[in-house]
Amino acid sequence: MRIRVSQLYLYRYQCRSVTTAQSVCDTDLARPYSEVPGPRPIPLLGNTWRLLPVIGQYQVSDLAQVSRLLYEQYGNIVKLSGLIGRPDLLFVYDVDEIEKVYRLEGDTPYRPSMPCLVQYKSKVRKDFFGRLPGVVGVHGEPWREFRTKVQKPCLQLHTVKKYIKPIEDVTEYFIQRMQEMKDENGDMPTDFDNEIHKWSLECIGRVALDVRLGCLDPKLTGDSEPQKIINAAKYALRNVAILELKMPFWRYIPTPLWSRYVNNMDYFIEICMKYIDSAVEKLKTKDSSSDLSLLERILVSEPDPKTAYVLALDLILVGIDTISMAVCSLLYQLATRPQEQEKLYEELVRVLPTADTPLDAINLDKMIYLKAFVKEVFRMYSTVIGNGRTLQTDMTICGYRIPKGIQLVFPTIVTGNMPEYVAEPEKFLPERWMKQSTLYESFRIHPFASLPFGHGPRMCLGRRFADLEMQILIAKLIRNFRLSYHHEPLQYKVTFMYAPHGDLRLRMEPRTSS
Repeated sequence: MRIRVSQLYLYRYQCRSVTTAQSVCDTDLARPYSEVPGPRPIPLLGNTWRLLPVIGQYQVSDLAQVSRLLYEQYGNIVKLSGLIGRPDLLFVYDVDEIEKVYRLEGDTPYRPSMPCLVQYKSKVRKDFFGRLPGVVGVHGEPWREFRTKVQKPCLQLHTVKKYIKPIEDVTEYFIQRMQEMKDENGDMPTDFDNEIHKWSLECIGRVALDVRLGCLDPKLTGDSEPQKIINAAKYALRNVAILELKMPFWRYIPTPLWSRYVNNMDYFIEICMKYIDSAVEKLKTKDSSSDLSLLERILVSEPDPKTAYVLALDLILVGIDTISMAVCSLLYQLATRPQEQEKLYEELVRVLPTADTPLDAINLDKMIYLKAFVKEVFRMYSTVIGNGRTLQTDMTICGYRIPKGIQLVFPTIVTGNMPEYVAEPEKFLPERWMKQSTLYESFRIHPFASLPFGHGPRMCLGRRFADLEMQILIAKLIRNFRLSYHHEPLQYKVTFMYAPHGDLRLRMEPRTSS
């Protein structure tokens, strides 16, 4: 297997001399789109019936399993057509073909968006969003122009590094709260995932709104502002699949689900405006030579606070639940993999000689195993089921002529575990990501098999902050405590993200040596 993977790598990279024209237009030998395999639609209900409760063949609540079933039944390319109210979905499992699509997509790639969010931004609240409605659920020139305005401060390492200390402060207080909330056995409470959401929101609020929202207050009530933000984010993201894949009645009549979705989004706007207006006032009295935060840099370069409003909304909307669920998965894997946890602890002791050694960019860069562990968890248990694109031109994929407008789905939850692209994928080996490791060459992975943050111009805008938050939490926690898990194993399930489902009752025990 290892020899075959190495040979495939050599072949792939030798073949990259093929021209763009050949890649896109080699239609002479291609088969028609109508012949792409996939489940056959039936009259009136198409394939939508397959996604309905009880009678449906595929359950929307387990999209990860649906992605695997389609591959097992039909192969490397699968057409799911006849979805009422939306275009066909074309699942592509050939990673070389996925790479080809990414490399030919240009400066303004179209990503299959959340129609419900598009409807909200472009119609329901067009008065607020206007011509540049952000980066989430936006395409073409409006997306490119808005992203250009905010990309530099969001992705510049100099700006990201400013938040090491603020996020470390939030995390240290969160770990203190963890010690207070554990029971007599040292286990976390049954609602620990909600506590992680509070930590995540506190970090995002510090980055996007320049404030400490007070999410970690032990006396926080269910109707408090932070908890209402968390609830709204969960609702908005976790109902996307229901709004988009089932009967889209919400497009024509205000269903209860759609009405609540709109109310949640309105609440996000209200919160963002409140805190950013406050930041604008503070900026007026701030020394212009002072080191500016991310929000302040955007407000200085874009005097209209609307840009900051929309960016903050996008960051909070997609950031709270995604980072929280990713952390739930990372902590569960650490707690159930003691050998890997000890390797990480040994690295942290080398990098952080004492338990209270403060974090900085230099010592975070030295945490090679930590970063590799995160990548390996995301490979085997990808928090994102898949990425996707809407074709902007006709293209040949897997030997079929695929017309413009088809929505491609790249199921990273499947491709990251395929032996064709990952040597011995069933083995959990962070070392496969570490060039310093002797296992690196033997267990290499195709660079396009696992892309949890996407690729190219539409790669996740907040990925550097997400990485920073996760790395700081894991480093501070494992340097000082041992995690374990002593309950029934948790199964992974899709909400909006793919994460352990059930009570995350991790056990937290202080390390005897510091």
